[in-house]
Amino acid sequence: MKPLKSKPGAERRRFSPDVIETYTPLEDTTLLKFLFDAMPQRKRTNVKELLQHNQIKVNNLVVTQFDTPISSADTIYVNLTREFPRFYNRRLSIVYEDDDIVVVNKGYGLLSMGNDKVKEGTAYSILKEYIKWVDPRQKIFIVHRLDRDTSGLMMFAKNVHAKEAMQHNWNNMVLNRTYVAVVEGNVETDEGTIQTYLAENSKFEVYVTENPDEGQLAITRYKVLQRKNGYTLMELELDTGRKNQIRVHMKHLGHPITGDRRYGAKSSPIHRLALHARTLRFVHPITRREMNFSTPIPISFQKMTK
Repeated sequence: MKPLKSKPGAERRRFSPDVIETYTPLEDTTLLKFLFDAMPQRKRTNVKELLQHNQIKVNNLVVTQFDTPISSADTIYVNLTREFPRFYNRRLSIVYEDDDIVVVNKGYGLLSMGNDKVKEGTAYSILKEYIKWVDPRQKIFIVHRLDRDTSGLMMFAKNVHAKEAMQHNWNNMVLNRTYVAVVEGNVETDEGTIQTYLAENSKFEVYVTENPDEGQLAITRYKVLQRKNGYTLMELELDTGRKNQIRVHMKHLGHPITGDRRYGAKSSPIHRLALHARTLRFVHPITRREMNFSTPIPISFQKMTK
């Protein structure tokens, strides 16, 4: 087996497990003072170097500031082997990560995974590179997708067990998914439910059909948040997860999402599809704990209806 990269752009090396020590403060103090007291066997210059070289984490955050306030509610991690891997990408951010899953906030214009034309620069490939850097033995699996031009929360699995547990029991494991969208026109009713059958034509366009034998049942619940300037900011909750469901249902409602030329929009005031996956609540596939994540409504969405 070929050795993998230790860090993007760095020399290749074989993986060796990190040596990480864990400490918990007994009282309110500052980080460097606590580290001096917690590791009396180490020279002060060595402790300072650990801090300078990104080898200290307070909870899940790498910290280099010596006077960072800490308390008994915090957990301090010291990596004696190397710097803690830090993920940064302007189009993708990690919201949560453990041994089994990763929850990310995907930017608009970024494919969830590759296709026949695009293999690299997708949410999957970006995350895979980071995961392999942390541990070359680690794998990553897609659980569900967001459209390229839809931003927001999506989840990946780090092992087959977690992937299959989520995908095989998706409707039971996912407790709530809400989106926000800005649509054209003023939606008259403050809230409602859209229930139709959706099918797909030879051009891969999804459409509403009255024939249950032709399409799949799709249910979207909506609530109006703001109306102004000929646009409506809406919160949308999915009871089903069909391809392009929200986009087609908004067109069916007579109020296509701004920027969605494919499904009838005439305007694109923020030069993107105004659809964002805002919340994701689900049962953890391994621990069975309830997980709940939320992101702010994009500022550009709010400006259109203020």
